[in-house]
Amino acid sequence: MNKIPMMENACKDLLQYSVFDLRAKCSYLIKKFFLHRKVAGEDLIFWPTALLAAGLWHCRGELAAKGTAGETGASQEEELMAGTIESALTAYYSRWFKNDMPIVVVDDLLAGETLLNVYLEIQGGSSALFGSLPVPKIRTALDRLAAFAVEHPKDGAGSLIYRPVYGEKTVFVDSIGLACPFLYRYGEIFGKQEYRELALRQIVNYLSYGMDSAAGLPYHGYDSSDGCKYGIIGWGRAVGWLLRGMMGCMSSTYGRERLSERCIALVDASLVYQRQDGYFSWQLGALEGPADTSATGMICAALGQGIDSGILVGENYRNALQEGRRALEKSVKNGFVYNCSGECEGFSCYPQRYGTYPWSLGPALEVL
Repeated sequence: MNKIPMMENACKDLLQYSVFDLRAKCSYLIKKFFLHRKVAGEDLIFWPTALLAAGLWHCRGELAAKGTAGETGASQEEELMAGTIESALTAYYSRWFKNDMPIVVVDDLLAGETLLNVYLEIQGGSSALFGSLPVPKIRTALDRLAAFAVEHPKDGAGSLIYRPVYGEKTVFVDSIGLACPFLYRYGEIFGKQEYRELALRQIVNYLSYGMDSAAGLPYHGYDSSDGCKYGIIGWGRAVGWLLRGMMGCMSSTYGRERLSERCIALVDASLVYQRQDGYFSWQLGALEGPADTSATGMICAALGQGIDSGILVGENYRNALQEGRRALEKSVKNGFVYNCSGECEGFSCYPQRYGTYPWSLGPALEVL
């Protein structure tokens, strides 16, 4: 299918989503300084836009591959799109740099993944368009992101507490997909083993404390101090976050040796619930409930990674990916991916609102 409209929408949302307009800024200031409430401020690299950045980087790689393929290579429109993606990513990170690189929550580590890719490309001297992003500034940003994870409050087992600012002591599965791929690759690239270990510890702990032993699927979160697990079993995006984190930490033998067997088991447990129409539901076991393109996109993106890297071997995985891809295609309209569940509001707070959001568009860019 023609993904250009999807890329165009992703570039726009990358620079507009979650940015405060005048009304939002006024509301924030009133609540914070006059009503003295704890409110979330503007986050220029919040996870929805970071998912878009990751999807756009994937598309840029596909376009670059076409550009070296001779007569069957990229069209003029696709070549222009590659430049548009580079410009959008440059503006995205430049804006954050100009605001002194604030890191608000653990979710922001996701933006470090694509920034690592940009860093490596500039260092390799193969991209002039990213040249406006100074390498020292990028390295400083990457170091700050990594240090944020090290300094972030953790539970007794060393897992990142998701929202400590609100007095919570629970671990969310979201953190696995948000933080672990960045931390693992940061450790790989800069030769800092402690960051690979930090990433792997998050996953191993979650597999120990956050899973349902009967279904082989994750709860949304847990409290290791009393062993209580929270949320529902098999929330679609929970499975997506966990698979995303695991796949991101198997880019080298070191991670594969520790995770591949458990990752394959999680994939197999998830595929039991792939619907006949190719989608995954908002909760995997709710086969007669709403389909969710965010869950479908995230799980299928992980399938694609696993197949490409040789972790997932077999026609069953390829068939599942193909069915998921067809399902996502049916939900694309005007460059947006519909049938996506709304933003989660906490444990067991999964609004049954369905529309188009960055967390369906970003992963779909990696799948379609």
